[in-house]
Amino acid sequence: MSRSLEEFAPAGDEVKMYVCGITPYDHAHLGHAMSYIIFDVVRRYLEFRGFRVKHVQNYTDIDDRIINRANALGQPFDQLAATYIDEFDQEMRELNITPAHIFPRATQEIPTIIEMTARLIEKGHAYSANGDVYFRVRSKGDYGKLSGRDVDALLAGARVEPGEQKEDPADFALWKGAKEGEPAWDSPWGPGRPGWHIECSAMSYRHLGATLDIHGGGQDLIFPHHENEIAQSESYSGEEPFVRYWLHNGWLMFSEEKMSKSLGNIITIRQGLEKYGADGLRLFVLTSHYRAPLSYSEEALESGKRAAERLRLAATVTGGEGAPSDIEVESYRQRFIEGMDDDLNTPAGLAALFDLAREINRARDEGRGVEEAQTTLQELASVLGLTLREPEAAIGAAPFIELLVSLRNELRAAKQFELADRVRSGLSELGITLEDGPEGTRWRRG
Repeated sequence: MSRSLEEFAPAGDEVKMYVCGITPYDHAHLGHAMSYIIFDVVRRYLEFRGFRVKHVQNYTDIDDRIINRANALGQPFDQLAATYIDEFDQEMRELNITPAHIFPRATQEIPTIIEMTARLIEKGHAYSANGDVYFRVRSKGDYGKLSGRDVDALLAGARVEPGEQKEDPADFALWKGAKEGEPAWDSPWGPGRPGWHIECSAMSYRHLGATLDIHGGGQDLIFPHHENEIAQSESYSGEEPFVRYWLHNGWLMFSEEKMSKSLGNIITIRQGLEKYGADGLRLFVLTSHYRAPLSYSEEALESGKRAAERLRLAATVTGGEGAPSDIEVESYRQRFIEGMDDDLNTPAGLAALFDLAREINRARDEGRGVEEAQTTLQELASVLGLTLREPEAAIGAAPFIELLVSLRNELRAAKQFELADRVRSGLSELGITLEDGPEGTRWRRG
């Protein structure tokens, strides 16, 4: 909100962190993975630096898109939402995302939503109209302070839909009167369902209180969603600020357009996991700053996959056992921290990790000890959520690859170089690279 770099300090003894979750009406895509990887790293790094974090991430499990999709499929809306929530949860586990402490669902927060809406009416910030309830935007004098938008400028593009009875075109819905074919809950204004924005205000208030330390989400949520959250929450509680630090990640761009379900240009998280692996996807995301747009390309994702393999090999391949270690690991740790302390500069943090990995490889080839440095590399990689584990497919293939490496070594010893090169070329075509060194032949993926 300040448009400037600020030193982070929580208001109390724990960091209250709220992240906007998915609307579960379809498969989640790599744009979702990008956002939740980033906020996973925010939490991991805060905990690494000694903060205690209380993390809440919601599910918007009632929404026009859920209702429309469920009706088209002939399913109950809650059954459709539950299906995609379960799928998303599994994908987050595979991405090594640290689970939030609380996952509230909008449909489970109806009493809080009704109570907040009623209080806003009492305080003059909202009004009922024919079964709907709207927030009176002009009642909040500083409306627009997050997005920088002026209410009068908003009016120029605002329109009142047929059937709406707004006092002002800029006003937005807190409660929507029941319509045929839609789920509804009883309320003082008649049956209906909550508006999108009030759901997050209710869930964050109930589980974290009137003031949050960190609120996260994609840049597409700045307006109107987060702007409206501020207006409702501060008007309801009478406390300011609603959020002390706003963090918004950039968009994942697909051919110069934001990746989104509505545009139909999505690559699902499942497709990404199967092709590039969890660490490969993380490195694809974290090589760019969290606020910058990230361009989708298969080349960039393949690069992330190869980079993950380089780190894994540096962290796990043994060598120089018993030899003294002379790698100055503390200097790499300090570089990592300095980078990450600077507005979560993950590219700088990763640069320290890759430099350490290169030093480990050099030391191992020279017969120097690397165990301490490997432990440091694994520790710092875990702060970024990297597992540095071998992909399951490679684990299953490992005995066969080892057999072919052994066969190639025997062919070379017998001076059957042409056959040995055919083995190497065949493995290369399958994505396996052989590296000959003083301690023998090592293999890696990519």
